[in-house]
Amino acid sequence: MDGQAPGSPQGPWGPGGQAPPPEQGLPGCYRHPDRETGISCTRCERPICPECMVDASVGFHCPDCARGPSGGARLAPPAWQPRTLAGGVVSADPRLVTKILIGINLVFFLVQFAVGDRFTERFELIGQAYVPGLGSVEGIAEGQWYRLLTAMFLHGSIMHIAFNMLSLWWLGGPLETALGRARYLALYFCSGLAGSALSYLIAEPNQPSLGASGAIFGLFGATAALVRRLNADMRPVVVLLAINLVFTFSPGFNIAWQAHIGGLVAGVLIGYAMLHAPRERRAAVQYGACALVLVAVVVLTLVRTAQLT
Repeated sequence: MDGQAPGSPQGPWGPGGQAPPPEQGLPGCYRHPDRETGISCTRCERPICPECMVDASVGFHCPDCARGPSGGARLAPPAWQPRTLAGGVVSADPRLVTKILIGINLVFFLVQFAVGDRFTERFELIGQAYVPGLGSVEGIAEGQWYRLLTAMFLHGSIMHIAFNMLSLWWLGGPLETALGRARYLALYFCSGLAGSALSYLIAEPNQPSLGASGAIFGLFGATAALVRRLNADMRPVVVLLAINLVFTFSPGFNIAWQAHIGGLVAGVLIGYAMLHAPRERRAAVQYGACALVLVAVVVLTLVRTAQLT
């Protein structure tokens, strides 16, 4: 065999038999090697991706270090249970709630397709109008407040639901991972209701609207807060949001811009509170922000109802 012995001063790797320096790049997460990350555990210094990060008093811990002190001593479950960036419980399937929400939207759409307009007219968002298909005056002003919620799960076409569900999948997964299930659900429903309330307040009372866009724009706002919290590049989020806003206000698309703006504002406020709340009073600030948005929803609904009745 040709070549020098491994111990020779001029091995095949270069002077002294040393390997050339590896290519520069971020290390992979110790639990998910395919995910590059620049964050490491402050205890063991292993690289961790956002899904594995557990918020600690100083920096972040990996799930193994967060479970308890070294030496095998176990703490009571509330003390060592891994937490998300916002203080939620780390779950085995970080996209479970997103999958369930997509499933509910798809089920509603199939029911719309099977039953027809009568089902849609019964549950879409409308302020106050005579609906020929139902033979009566319908709307939120008539006491049908449930329309603020049910309209979030209805869609007008295959393209409509396809675009919204793709957006929910792309935005929802990372947010559910960062917030935890309970906080993520609170963000989704508060944003959707805020969008419905603003649409009810501003739009013509006989103008129906439907779709998950209000809640999804809330996820856009919270995503901006998450990117800010991680000190990541904001430009992709800003560009994507700008594109969506251009479509929102473009004539000919028949989009309820009020729902988009209402959801976006609520999402920014709740997302910032979720991710930047002081650790010592985190839950109070987080759910206080959600309560504030819900109070605004009730006030806007009452004001508009008083105008129409």
